[in-house]
Amino acid sequence: MRFLHTADWQLGMTRHFLAGDAQPRYSAARRDAVAGLGALAAEVGAEFVVVAGDVFEHNQLAPQVIGQSLEAMRAIGIPVYLLPGNHDPLDASSVYTSALFTAERPDNVVVLDRAGVHEVGPGLEIVAAPWRSKAPTTDLVADVLDGLTAGPVTRILVAHGGVDVLDPDRDKPSLIRLATLEDALHRGLVHYVALGDKHSRTQVGESGRVWYSGSPEVTNFDDVESDPGHVLVVDVDGGNVTVQSRHVGRWRFVTLHRQVDTSRDIADLDMNLDLMTDKDRTVVRLALTGSLTVTDRAALDACLDRYARLFAHLRTWDSHTDLAVVPADGEFTDLGIGGFAAAAVDELVVTAREGDAASAADAQAALALLLRLADRGAA
Repeated sequence: MRFLHTADWQLGMTRHFLAGDAQPRYSAARRDAVAGLGALAAEVGAEFVVVAGDVFEHNQLAPQVIGQSLEAMRAIGIPVYLLPGNHDPLDASSVYTSALFTAERPDNVVVLDRAGVHEVGPGLEIVAAPWRSKAPTTDLVADVLDGLTAGPVTRILVAHGGVDVLDPDRDKPSLIRLATLEDALHRGLVHYVALGDKHSRTQVGESGRVWYSGSPEVTNFDDVESDPGHVLVVDVDGGNVTVQSRHVGRWRFVTLHRQVDTSRDIADLDMNLDLMTDKDRTVVRLALTGSLTVTDRAALDACLDRYARLFAHLRTWDSHTDLAVVPADGEFTDLGIGGFAAAAVDELVVTAREGDAASAADAQAALALLLRLADRGAA
């Protein structure tokens, strides 16, 4: 028996830093990743899809988002089992019980809206642990496994949330205990555990039968999500489980750490940015440190301005960026100005070197602008 394990679609997600047409393109990519599961399922011969929570970004979504999301699920063409998670719990405002969802839900889409065993087909069951609030007070997995007995069926446990061995908050009441999962696997209560909540593909424990699929499209930068963009192809044959990963994500959120002290460093950064492919689907966050002349800082600004127009988004990571700007001796002697203007430039140079943080930054910005207007800071 073969199926697809995915999670954390979070349809309707917005990223505050995406402007212009980048946000609509990102939203479309998330829907396309869902609709594309149909082709993957046909290629590998998967019988159904389980979505281990957070199908939607939240319960309060525009009708257009719900409608387009359901159309993407319809395109998959095989049964799709949706588990409500912490973003879209089965509370009083649940998207799953809304008039629009219930009226337009495709026949191949099933909501796992009841904790316990769901029959999928002859000899095959899903054990579901749906969220009914954003803050469960118990381990929902332990609750749903309690009283379950082994039988002549294959069972897939579909759950959402953090596992104790990976979560730093060990006192969280909703944490899933790995020992509970491994005991259930050992006793044959379930045969595979499909988890959602962690957006990076992650094997949990050593059994090879407990996995987070991660989100099929990236949602955060690579220091938070090390391995997003995957769907898992799972084969279960009794106690034998094989898990293969397929990369389906098309967007990247990349962090670049660079030391920039010279014009050569800026040229190297320019080259690295230029060589990056699929710029319109790439978000870049720059952590820059170093000490630059005003001329070099103007060249850096020109470089960043250029690539900000090419990438889906590019910005400096302010909390990890520390650039000192120090005017070099003689840097402003050949601008061809004199008199009052030259005296003003000299004053700006002194302030840039010796002023307090705010006034020095203002003076550095003014000098950099002067150089760019004089075509000295062109990248």
